Amino acid sequence: MGYGWALFSVALVSAAQLLLKWAMMHLPPLGALRLWLDPAYAEPLALLAGGLLAYVCSMACWFMALRRLPLNKAYPLLSLSYVLVAACALMITEFNERFTFSCLMGVALICGGLLLICLPAGGKGDTPRR
Repeated sequence: MGYGWALFSVALVSAAQLLLKWAMMHLPPLGALRLWLDPAYAEPLALLAGGLLAYVCSMACWFMALRRLPLNKAYPLLSLSYVLVAACALMITEFNERFTFSCLMGVALICGGLLLICLPAGGKGDTPRR
């Protein structure tokens, strides 16, 4: 169940990043706070609030994951959010993200590292000492 909490936390924090990005693209500059009260910005403000709420919920899920998983297994799972955000940002055309080979290699390295950390040890010399 600890992995479930961790993965749900990763999904929420990834959604939060995407919501915050979209909201900030559609809100006026931070220096023009008076404009933020304009009803025309109700939707971006709602999505900004939704992104912040997703962050809070992600933290709650992360606390639950930390109660159930060793830190050396839980913490690397946070890097999955980099993969999810990168993939989703590429699919959201409004973000105008560019796909590059170096981005692909970075995502592949993250995924490879996660496999090395999270998969159970299989060799004779890999058994943990007690």
